[in-house]
Amino acid sequence: MNTGRVNPSHTLENQGITGLGSVSYNQIEPALIEAAIARGEGKLGIGGAFLVSTGKFTGRSPKDKHIVRSPLVEDTIWWENNAAMAPEAFDVLRADMLDYMKGGDYFVQDLYAGADPEHRLDVRVITELAWHGLFIRHLLRRPARDELEGFVPEWTIINCPGFKADPARHGCRSETAIVMNFDSKEILIANTAYAGENKKSVFTLLNYLLPEKGVMAMHCSANHAVDDPDNAAVFFGLSGTGKTTLSADPSRTLIGDDEHGWSDKGTFNFEGGCYAKTINLRAEAEPEIYATTHRFGTVVENMVYNEETLELDFDDDSLTANMRCAYPLEAISNASETGMGGHPKNIIMLTCDAFGVLPPIARLTPAQAMYHFLSGFTSKVAGTERGVTEPTPTFSTCFGAPFMPRRPEVYGKLLQAQIAKHGANCWLVNTGWTGGAYGVGSRMPIRATRALLTAALNGTLSNSEFRRDANFGFDVPVAVGGVADELLDPRQTWEDKDAYDAQAAKLVQMFADNFGQYMPFIDDDVKAAAI
Repeated sequence: MNTGRVNPSHTLENQGITGLGSVSYNQIEPALIEAAIARGEGKLGIGGAFLVSTGKFTGRSPKDKHIVRSPLVEDTIWWENNAAMAPEAFDVLRADMLDYMKGGDYFVQDLYAGADPEHRLDVRVITELAWHGLFIRHLLRRPARDELEGFVPEWTIINCPGFKADPARHGCRSETAIVMNFDSKEILIANTAYAGENKKSVFTLLNYLLPEKGVMAMHCSANHAVDDPDNAAVFFGLSGTGKTTLSADPSRTLIGDDEHGWSDKGTFNFEGGCYAKTINLRAEAEPEIYATTHRFGTVVENMVYNEETLELDFDDDSLTANMRCAYPLEAISNASETGMGGHPKNIIMLTCDAFGVLPPIARLTPAQAMYHFLSGFTSKVAGTERGVTEPTPTFSTCFGAPFMPRRPEVYGKLLQAQIAKHGANCWLVNTGWTGGAYGVGSRMPIRATRALLTAALNGTLSNSEFRRDANFGFDVPVAVGGVADELLDPRQTWEDKDAYDAQAAKLVQMFADNFGQYMPFIDDDVKAAAI
């Protein structure tokens, strides 16, 4: 039985997906929540938020991502970073998943990615769980209701958390599989209820498609000045570095919190919602994000709560440190109605330095910006990926290697060209540790980070006095109003200065060792900026 609004000539049956029980097309939030509760998928929380646990998988499984290796993409995929699957194995996996789905009830959302109509990608998401439909309805962009009767998706995602893949039969690594097929334009997700796999699959797809159109795909948040959309800023960074928190500035208009494109017209959000971490969230520090956790329709994922009062515990990470909430952009009062902005005047590269070596902010030349973009140094934060239980130093090129199907230089050269063409101030911002490494020092004060970013975005920081950093060669401000001078010089925050020097030398060598892989592919000015 089919219910809901759908293009009558493009139902699942038209796609060859037959024998299902009921199929609910494009249900809105109340209906999805009703279905999820009736099916025992979660509980209605305070204010109408939906409280859910994702079970075993509370983060992404990047090692279980695969791309079907076919002649269509053979020469364009970065295979060292993306596991291959044979076309024949994909066909077997797809057939087995469709057989598993027979008789079951499924939920379909017809959505799109890309606020810029010129670069819009229509996507159909088929989910076994009703709340996954609610989640992706928040995170992607929703067509007008009257568009649905003529909606034809370019790509289809099939997500079955209850289906276990067979490595021997399906050519994958484990019982969990996230597989992208550019020939059939399908993405299969099996054996994980972590909802983030849905949105990151679309992001990975856009990271492949958009560079062919000369559009830079970016793992970043973005905002612009309230009265000046052309005064935009982008914030690159991996999960846990502060993309969502720092872009949600009440004095600026939020374009989006995680995934954007940069075209010849400017910046545009891929998504229609936000997926914010909630660990240690406080109403005083982040009132609007906090308020979404008590908002009707928000998905509250993997948070401990009082069974009687339903009060959320923002400090209890016993389920995961990667507790999150998903909500539509309109939940944030200063969110852009269009999801678009001008060319960024400031590019912020966020890093979470567990070594405690990097300053809270540094000014980068364009060549240095390319160096740090390709390096993508940060620390994986606990819970974001399976098996990560404490901050782990890592180099994730382009600040998003798990989502990069093409070689890093493709994205690096696109960014380099955009900076050269439109001009932008580039900054490296450390939201990690100061006064010592992880376990000894403390996390960078968010008030200091916000003060430094405000000075960078309003232009006053550029007029400050700078010193040349002895380890990395970039410029560091000597004094900024509202920020302790000592904090700007990380060596001064360490009690043991010799220990700092040793730690800094270690990190510099890590940078140099990692960057060697890019030397054959980059321009001379970037080579000169290498440490």
